Amino acid sequence: MRLLSLKGSKMQKYGVKRGLEKNLEHSQLKALVEEIFGKASEEEGKIVASYGALNKLITWPEGKNLCVETQMKTDVSNEVASDTIRTYNTFLEKATGFTSKQRSKRLQDKAKKGSG
Repeated sequence: MRLLSLKGSKMQKYGVKRGLEKNLEHSQLKALVEEIFGKASEEEGKIVASYGALNKLITWPEGKNLCVETQMKTDVSNEVASDTIRTYNTFLEKATGFTSKQRSKRLQDKAKKGSG
């Protein structure tokens, strides 16, 4: 059985703000992906979409975390890349409850704890 994974992709795990765990329910997560990125499908229980510079986005819940695996297109215009980043950040903010600045700070804090 081949597990759904993308060659040359990057996977991130994001914590979700207390009270927003419902966003990790499969139907809620799929609805959010469709709201933000348009069309979404399901493969092996994971939600799959593409948008702008995102060749493929795969997302799924894992405990109290949101996992997102992305594979990017490299041959897009700056406008498409900027729009994709804005849209991706909107998705993460709605799904996790944390802004990009808050997510960055949480990652930095986690890295400091890990290296201390």
